[in-house]
Order: sequence, then structure tokens, then C-alpha cells
Amino acid sequence: MHEVSRNQTNDLKTMGLKVTVPRLKILDLFQRLAQNEQVEKRHLSAEEVYKLLLNDDCDIGLATVYRVLTQFESAGILVRHHFDEGRATYELQEGHHHDHIVCVRCGKLEEFVDPAIEQAQRVVAGRLGYELTDHSLVLYGVCSECRKAREKEDVGV
Repeated sequence: MHEVSRNQTNDLKTMGLKVTVPRLKILDLFQRLAQNEQVEKRHLSAEEVYKLLLNDDCDIGLATVYRVLTQFESAGILVRHHFDEGRATYELQEGHHHDHIVCVRCGKLEEFVDPAIEQAQRVVAGRLGYELTDHSLVLYGVCSECRKAREKEDVGV
């Protein structure tokens, strides 16, 4: 796991990656999005990365985007998740652990940290004879907005 700093050129070199325009553009995109308050905006598929780069007038092909995302994942710069329908999404590895909860109706995504859940996972792993080294937890449910909309549908409003 590697925390990425704002010095992109050094970060790429430290990871053994050649500094190229596509890598710099994609890294910059994820670093800018990491500042966004909306969690959904920080988790992107390859296609979403490609479209955002096109909107920024960056002429980087989709195959190159896929290749760079895979390289960044291998280098520990990005973390890959499979939230909805098996589609891979990526987020910047910021050096802190968090879990996710996803709405099964609208796809809303939220990040959370719960010490009780973290402790329970360590207890379960230990009980089964494991030393926990890492984990990924994704909860699925229906968000409050979708529940309200469903309740309105149920009463015919």
C-alpha cells in the first residue's frame, strides 16, 4: 500500500513506473477527485475515467486507460472494487482503511469506518486460526432516499 503525494513525477518513479502523459493525467484526475465530498465521484470505472479525460480534451485511448489503471493497481496507487454488476471501479489509495455500503436500487455509495466491525473481523479470523492481514467489506442495502421513494410508490402518491 502506497500513499500518493502531490509530487506525481516522484511518485511514479518511486513505484518503478515511467513518467508518461497518460499516467500523469490519470493520476492527476484521481488526486483531484479524491478531494470531492461525493464518494461516488471518487470511485470510477475505466469508461468513466476515459470520458472525464475526453471532457478535459485529453486524447488517451480506452485501452491505454485500462492498462494504466491495471498498472496503478499493481503499484498500489489505486484500489479496485467490484460494487455493481461486477464492473470494476477504482479509487485512489489514500493510506487509510474504510469499508463501503452500496444502495442496490440507485447505486449510491458511501464509505465508513466502524471500530466494532473491525474488531469483530479480527475475532472471527482469530477464531478460525487466521492472522488477518487485510480485508474488504461491502454492505448492500436500500438507501433512505430509495426507501422513501418506494414508500411513496407503495401508497400510490
